[in-house]
Amino acid sequence: MQQVEVIENAEAAAVALDPVRTRLLGELAVPASAAGLAARVGIPRQKVNYHLKALEAHGLVELAEERRHGGIVERVLQASAVSYIVSPAAVSASAADPNANDDHLSAGYLIALAGRLVREVAALARRAGASGTHLPTLTIDTVIGFRSAADRAAFADDLTAAVLDLAARYHHDDGRPHRLVVAAHPLPEESA
Repeated sequence: MQQVEVIENAEAAAVALDPVRTRLLGELAVPASAAGLAARVGIPRQKVNYHLKALEAHGLVELAEERRHGGIVERVLQASAVSYIVSPAAVSASAADPNANDDHLSAGYLIALAGRLVREVAALARRAGASGTHLPTLTIDTVIGFRSAADRAAFADDLTAAVLDLAARYHHDDGRPHRLVVAAHPLPEESA
């Protein structure tokens, strides 16, 4: 089971976003048969089977094991991932492009950039998984409390200078290119 799966296909996204199927995906963090799942969620087994077939057809659930009971084979399924993210590419072939926005300080630009990050890293992770290699990444995530807009602006200037210095020091034209994204936004109140 993957930690996070990025859904890039519109049909798979529609299947995953169906409320009943979303609930079944959540329940399938623990492998279960259709009968066991039906008992847990209070939905008839036939209806659970119908939804499981749709989820399985799109690779959102996978066979964990088969149990034989006389002449009957019970299929035990599990979710393909702990959590799912729908890529902007699943919603629109012309997913938000950060290059189409000149205002690099806008929320729209940041959202488009995040969408590109999801698309690119998902594609790289799929490729690495298929070839059995490791995807080298680096993530820094922290919270900073600025006392004023002036402090925030000074921090941005210092961070920009530090990143430009590091990039100049380590960049080599013949090296493998890596994308560096640094973003800041106010922490939503419910997260504070």
